Amino acid sequence: MILIVAGTAGCGKTTVGALIAGRLRWRFADADPFHPEANVAKMRKGIPLTDEDRQPWLRAVGDWIDERIAANQQAVVTCSALKRAYRDMLLDGRPDATMVFLTVTRQVLEKRLLDRPDHFFPRKLLESQLADLELPGPDERVQSVVSEGGPAQTAAKVIAMLWPYGEPNPEGPPVPGVL
Repeated sequence: MILIVAGTAGCGKTTVGALIAGRLRWRFADADPFHPEANVAKMRKGIPLTDEDRQPWLRAVGDWIDERIAANQQAVVTCSALKRAYRDMLLDGRPDATMVFLTVTRQVLEKRLLDRPDHFFPRKLLESQLADLELPGPDERVQSVVSEGGPAQTAAKVIAMLWPYGEPNPEGPPVPGVL
């Protein structure tokens, strides 16, 4: 299985995704490094990405997912996947992939973005993400999760939702310090 943890900047997807991967002892990747340098440069300047800008990035994320599936590896990857078309691009033709979409209040997003001043995604771009945001619909293969409490609580909520009868049995003991 490949788990895609999605949501807007500041929703906690990287932290929650890393916690889930650590607990399950699965491979983890944050999609930020998959962005072409031109995308990162635009975001650093406060210029919102277009659908066209996001295409090579989404293809790179999809390629990473395909590599994990071909290698029969279980993994977690984070990706904003703000629009249904992006989610479809990542999930269609990949029955081994599933997605959870983290949601939080606007106030929480703003605070979290202010708390990470060295990140290439400036707080002022939040408006463009919220303008582009298409929340997952009931006909999508995406489960929405309200991210409340700490990241460990949200990670535990996702695991319980995906594996209501007990999480997958990872090989070896849990990673120390994770959940």
